[in-house]
Amino acid sequence: MVFRQTAIRLSQKSKSKSSSWAARQNRDPYVKMRLTDPAAYRARSAFKLMEINEQANGFLDYPDVNAVVDLGAAPGGWSQVKVAEELDHFDPLNIDDMGGTAKTKGRGTILAVDLLKVDPIPGVKTIQADFMLDSTTTLLKNLLRNADNPEGKADVILSDMASNASGNDVHDIQSSLEICEAVFDFARSHLRSADSIGRRRGGVLLMKFFAHPLLEEFRDDMLKPNFNNVYYVKPDSSRSTSREGYYLCQGWKPF
Repeated sequence: MVFRQTAIRLSQKSKSKSSSWAARQNRDPYVKMRLTDPAAYRARSAFKLMEINEQANGFLDYPDVNAVVDLGAAPGGWSQVKVAEELDHFDPLNIDDMGGTAKTKGRGTILAVDLLKVDPIPGVKTIQADFMLDSTTTLLKNLLRNADNPEGKADVILSDMASNASGNDVHDIQSSLEICEAVFDFARSHLRSADSIGRRRGGVLLMKFFAHPLLEEFRDDMLKPNFNNVYYVKPDSSRSTSREGYYLCQGWKPF
């Protein structure tokens, strides 16, 4: 009898949470925009990247941004944003922007990597794999390598990754830190430097994190010494009740 009552209480609590979530979704203007936007973005998070890009003077839009790696990309909203930015800058009257094999301004390679399958996105190469495996990093380098990029490195690395919330703050913060450390380790080997690009803010890493003193230590110890600029960003499309934020790191300085 006790077990049954407990089950009922859990069920009611679950229903309450589901109802609250549904109500919040119905009120959320960015959810509505995603459902009605002609671009048909796959995730609400697409609007976060659009906002960050606008606030940061279009870091995705520079002509020298020809190789982008989107880590933890599923379902693909951030990769869609990069494709849309490229299409916005495509000039059909410019013969240099027409087809062919030559590298054209602002039109390069976008790689979307995730353990989960990412449905095809025109203009994006999707890879279902663990980005921390050597076999995956070798594949990514080979896909990015060309005459203009012989080392096969990225101009921009994006990460909107986060583990599923467990309800345990200690566990969730530790997971966020571990993800950030893994993304930074990846960037150390795969991000082009500001010097090689020839622009002080070239070589960009954008990563999600959950606010906590441990993440501030990570920023101060690992990010700030190795980038010319590191900014904390929380776009309006990020819910005010969420602890998530983003570190926008520009101007990679390999150590």
